[in-house]
Amino acid sequence: MSEPKRTAYLDNGDSTQLLPEVLEAMMPYFRESYGNPASLHQLGLDAETAIDEARQTIASLIGARSRELFFTSCATESNNIALEGLRRMNPDRKHVIISPIEHASVRNVVRRMAKDGHVEYDELAVDGEGRVDPDSLRELIRDDTLFVSIIHGNNEIGTIQDLRPLAEIAHEHGAVFHSDCAQTLGKIPVNVKQLGVDLASFNSHKLHGPKGAGALFVKRRTKLRRLFEGSPQESGLRPGTENVPAIVGFATAAEIAVRDMDEVMPAANELTVQLAQRLLEIPHVRVNGPEIGGPERLPGNLNLTFKYIEGEAVLMSLNYGGVYVSSGSACSSKSLVPSHVLTGIGLLHEEAHGSIRYTLSRLNTQEDVDLAVEQTNAAVDRLRAMTAFIPEQHSERESDDAKTFYRKREDKL
Repeated sequence: MSEPKRTAYLDNGDSTQLLPEVLEAMMPYFRESYGNPASLHQLGLDAETAIDEARQTIASLIGARSRELFFTSCATESNNIALEGLRRMNPDRKHVIISPIEHASVRNVVRRMAKDGHVEYDELAVDGEGRVDPDSLRELIRDDTLFVSIIHGNNEIGTIQDLRPLAEIAHEHGAVFHSDCAQTLGKIPVNVKQLGVDLASFNSHKLHGPKGAGALFVKRRTKLRRLFEGSPQESGLRPGTENVPAIVGFATAAEIAVRDMDEVMPAANELTVQLAQRLLEIPHVRVNGPEIGGPERLPGNLNLTFKYIEGEAVLMSLNYGGVYVSSGSACSSKSLVPSHVLTGIGLLHEEAHGSIRYTLSRLNTQEDVDLAVEQTNAAVDRLRAMTAFIPEQHSERESDDAKTFYRKREDKL
């Protein structure tokens, strides 16, 4: 009998494997307490209690009151409810601000608002590693600015923003501050009061919870117009029968992630640093985003450009070899349009097209790293041998990025 194929799942920034403890917590709400939470009989009351407990759990993890947390289906829905709800509640404020590296569920909402003539929008300046410049916000904000939306941890290049000073600038001008926190909960500390945000979006399936559950934090006295009409679930902000098993799973996964964060995230980072070191030995490779394994980058995030070859071709070669990664933004990996995040930090289109994102989680192992290195080397060698555009190979194996990477690591030792 042949041995099973070796595989390595390194696309945890897109979605994560459900933890056994999470599935166990969800099962009773499929089989036993399966009533509608709006029903007044015992099965409905049991489901309602489960939602209330999940709400309290997640709210306590992010430093919020339980009545400030509303369940949705995902962070994309949370972003839409937050931004469009603000726009409908405040039709006289005609200006909004975002960063150029926002998730599509923020960027496209704002673009549609502008196309429909509801608002004007500006994009903030970011540096080559994706950090927002506060001076850029000071220059762009206006007296009629409705909201500023800046992602907390970027889903592609892992940049973690220092949100509080940006939120303070927004509040000085009466603007509401929103952040997409889908990638950060359970990976770094997230406290909505300390961050200074008025609205924050969260997701379950980025932290080993189920798909189909998200949340929106709405700071007290922040008013939103609901997008949907229906029954009074989620205080009328998000009507519709709640996904009880997914909500219970979300709360369980978040609780485990925050509980174990100080142990599992450094371990994931160690593997990520090792993966970076070994892949940067390949010629003509550059790092996208802040220092790998550093405090300004999401744990487990590695984004590399392999020059002179297409990222989609690398992805498919890795897929054939059992290594599962993303090319550009995970949510647009079926598009040939270059990642707006990578072009937003200054990459040329051809450089953005040659980028691969590896994202590791608590479940990854040394064997996963070894397989990823083996298969990436093979894929790059094979694909570069097929192109006529590769320059002469350097006599040294280290690229400039590799030398910089090693120097930074040595300075810290």
